[in-house]
Amino acid sequence: MTNVRTPQGRPSPTAGHPFLASTVPLAFAHRGGTASGLENTHAAFARAVGLGYRYLETDVHTTADGALVAFHDATLDRTTDGSGPIAALSWAEVSRARVGGREPVPLFADLLRAFPGVRWNIDVKTESALVPLLELLERESAWDRVCVGSFAEARVARARALAGPRLLTSLGTGGVLALRMRSYRLPWRLPAGAGCAQVPERHGRLRVVDRAFIAAAHARGLRVHVWTVNDPDRAAALLELGVDGIMTDRLEMLRDVFAAHGAWPPE
Repeated sequence: MTNVRTPQGRPSPTAGHPFLASTVPLAFAHRGGTASGLENTHAAFARAVGLGYRYLETDVHTTADGALVAFHDATLDRTTDGSGPIAALSWAEVSRARVGGREPVPLFADLLRAFPGVRWNIDVKTESALVPLLELLERESAWDRVCVGSFAEARVARARALAGPRLLTSLGTGGVLALRMRSYRLPWRLPAGAGCAQVPERHGRLRVVDRAFIAAAHARGLRVHVWTVNDPDRAAALLELGVDGIMTDRLEMLRDVFAAHGAWPPE
């Protein structure tokens, strides 16, 4: 297997934001790993950290009374024994729900404090969650520990405008499209300010991640993180291709693939 530690063409690990400072690709535990059915819970994240993961991916919503919770869906119904939209429920109501019938929905502040040695990739699911998240990062002096993203380009831009360069963000959907077009040598305008492109390997029939896309990103100082990769052959192929990070639900699988490529343990 090819050793992917500091391969030629990857942006310098010392350049840019501390979140990105690594000589090996980043291995992300997507929602803490979903195979157990306990996604986005303290238990899932603790298991990921116990396996050696130092980059965790999560999502944030706010309750009706402003509590910032780590949760993917807009409603409790799919993963918990509760029901209803989080935005319409109080924190007291949400806190009674149990993910997989076992684990409580966590406040993101509690997760941030519980795992001081890890970094967080945060998908801001609603506009109402953005300011509470930024206020939390300010209180906890946690700017170096997070990357913030959203499918909504305007939300990503607002995050950068409010927080300034201390906040690392990924490209929104429009920015990813612009980068794909630039990889075809088409003169699309790329939004300024992001530090990485976090993308699926494919979107429908369109292949997003290939050598041209990675080269276009690296030429502009952007890292490429790919989600959500649960097949070992695809993970290995992406490392060989030169991506800078992979998100997975299958934690042991990705750990083993990274180890085989000389990229484990993480730094």
